[in-house]
Amino acid sequence: MVAQLLLTILSALAAVRGCDDNDAHNHGKRPTPLIPLTPPSRPLEWGDINIIHTTDSHGWLLGHQKESFPEPNYSADFGEFASFVQRMKDIAIEKDVDLLLVDSGDLHDGSGLTDGYPAGDVNGHDANRFVRQIPYDVMTIGNHELYNYNVTLDMYKNFVPNIKGHYLSSNVNITTLDQEENPLNVPVGKRFAKFTTRKGLDVTALGVIFDFTGNAQNTTVQPVADMIREEWFAEAIEDEPDLFLLAGHMPVAKNKWPLVFDAIRAVHPLTPIVILGGHDHIRDCVQLDERSMSLASGRYMETVGWMSLKFDSCELEGGVTFNRRYLDANRVTYEYHTGRITLAKKFNLDFFLGTSPRDYLKFMAPYPSEDSLLSLFIEKASPFATSLNNTRASIPKLMIANTGGQRFDIFKGPFTRNDQLTSMPFTNGWLFIPEVPLAIAEQVLPALNHAGEPHGRRSELYAQGNVEERFSAWLEEMDRRAGPERREAGNMTLGYVTTDACPGEGDDTLHAPLPFHAIPDFIGSRPPPGVAADAPIDLVFLDFIAAQLLAILNTLQQEKEYTMDDVAEYASVKTNEVLGVYARHAWR
Repeated sequence: MVAQLLLTILSALAAVRGCDDNDAHNHGKRPTPLIPLTPPSRPLEWGDINIIHTTDSHGWLLGHQKESFPEPNYSADFGEFASFVQRMKDIAIEKDVDLLLVDSGDLHDGSGLTDGYPAGDVNGHDANRFVRQIPYDVMTIGNHELYNYNVTLDMYKNFVPNIKGHYLSSNVNITTLDQEENPLNVPVGKRFAKFTTRKGLDVTALGVIFDFTGNAQNTTVQPVADMIREEWFAEAIEDEPDLFLLAGHMPVAKNKWPLVFDAIRAVHPLTPIVILGGHDHIRDCVQLDERSMSLASGRYMETVGWMSLKFDSCELEGGVTFNRRYLDANRVTYEYHTGRITLAKKFNLDFFLGTSPRDYLKFMAPYPSEDSLLSLFIEKASPFATSLNNTRASIPKLMIANTGGQRFDIFKGPFTRNDQLTSMPFTNGWLFIPEVPLAIAEQVLPALNHAGEPHGRRSELYAQGNVEERFSAWLEEMDRRAGPERREAGNMTLGYVTTDACPGEGDDTLHAPLPFHAIPDFIGSRPPPGVAADAPIDLVFLDFIAAQLLAILNTLQQEKEYTMDDVAEYASVKTNEVLGVYARHAWR
């Protein structure tokens, strides 16, 4: 069964690596990365109950394939992860302890395996066929399963039934139709689950999402404060298990977990509680009391989280010792911790678009600069891509975009369709206002950045699922702690250097911290050369920022009150296509 599972996953992943020539190629197990990887610093600490945790994978089943650090740290593909999981389960049996596998949501949006689906299909449907074959004990829903009703419905009909009753959506419902075509409002998964581990320990599990407001019509997200007052919740936690396992798409710090935690503690003051969260894309750990631990395990299959609980006596009423570790997801890590070498494209994601001449970085390079991903996007790629087959191409223009849509760096070397989609997966469109005086248009970008995102707007965006501010703040703090001595870090490779609220060191592999450069909320193309200040130009911008841009524009001049009636589509090319169009032109 295990061999068949791995063969299915690896064969499917190999099929995605299609070729567009007639040469014979070997699409079997991927070779070991050519760049030497730092092995883990110490063995894992096993306990009586052990947990492997993933979250915010966003379709990164192919692994990180570029040679610029920190990418090789996260180079394991999903077949290698599957093999790692099975070997760890074998080790747990050898040690006569329990091992649970938990995922905290966001399987969709962010990789070509999810976003590169053919027209008429559903985002993530094919990729999730592989995910559901991994023997997860508990899974929960994320906000990226809720933006599009067809995605939620696909999860409800085709994914959840294959998770053996342990896909949890404690505060999320979907409205669908019953057999008589009547509306039916039901949980996407189960409200909670109770099960017994291989070693006979009783577990009560819940799956909670944060107070998300960006969900699609015909889906419902109940606020956490309301959920804990439900009768079913009181019944779920009434009986005392050996462990409460709270999996959920919610940050483990500065969010609503304490509400759930305190509700349980009011009934069971001593029962061990494990919280496995996510959503902010960071590695993090806190302890709400001495008999609990809360862990978040990063993003994009960069991190595999590990937690162990060791009971200090034969009686569960005794003390509990917790350990946690953040594992870099690569073959060296997997081999180190299992003592065994692991095994290693329907969407044509390896389709070659060009060869990137350098690394283009979002946070690790200053903006503007030749190495900045933001400079590449707004100064070169977007002006070129939107000019093709455009009757307005000869009219001078100024382009403005927000920076939240740039999701991932571009690295030197082959640039494929998968790279195109991982760097900019969103399908925003380009709009424009004609005949805006250049002098006025040039004031829009600094005014937008001066205003920034108002506090209320930032809270609203976060409630709708935007985590960029939290993630960048984490990177900035990591860089600040490094200080001016960063370059004296010896021969350690660049990577995450985590500081959290739990005792001891959490990072499994030691790294030098990543450099960080602050970026503005909004970026713009260079002003058109040789154009007089009072000359009319096309002011081009993304549909995502239309409302805020119009408001700013109306504060900068009094000649006209601009509304959406003055706005039109500028180009048919979408943001997730821009870099690919440019690469085929400039990097061939």
